[in-house]
Amino acid sequence: MKSLKEIVGENLTELRKNKKLTQFELAEQLNYSDKSISKWENGDNLPDLETLNELCNFYGVTLDYLTHPVEENKDKYILNKDIERKDLINHIFITLFVNLVVWFIATIVFVYALIKELQGAYWLSFVYAVPFTCVITAIFTRVYFRRVRLLFFISWSVFIWSLTACVFLTALPDIIWPIFLVGIPAQGALVAWYLMKKK
Repeated sequence: MKSLKEIVGENLTELRKNKKLTQFELAEQLNYSDKSISKWENGDNLPDLETLNELCNFYGVTLDYLTHPVEENKDKYILNKDIERKDLINHIFITLFVNLVVWFIATIVFVYALIKELQGAYWLSFVYAVPFTCVITAIFTRVYFRRVRLLFFISWSVFIWSLTACVFLTALPDIIWPIFLVGIPAQGALVAWYLMKKK
């Protein structure tokens, strides 16, 4: 008969693989060492109660789920997968809704300036909406979609260049075109970060 450590270890391994995470990626997200994760999954060590609770919240399962053999958890897991899918849809909807609010505000500013016949390039409200959208997308990606690093990388890349374009279009274009040179090291640093995180 399997010990509690082995049962919990098997369930933790199964849950991690279903989330398509490596031990290192999981350790990074939970702020533990990958050696600790390995010991838990091999059944060498049992996480303390607080850590077990944290793991249950992370995977969206109960403590009861973790302490029962994998075979007994099949139906529970299907239920949890459905909940996870609903959560994903909700997170996508929230991200899109907040971004839609930004573009709605930009449209209001544009229409107001058009109606009042204000001087200036009021179409810039749409240009400024781009970096705001990128920041919001990056934040929500970090909170809700931690494994989608590519979306996080794209969001910050577009942010760098759209913000540079905003500064360029707002100021005197003939004088400050070298502002685009600032984006090169920023983009380089972002690429370096992305490649390091992929390993």
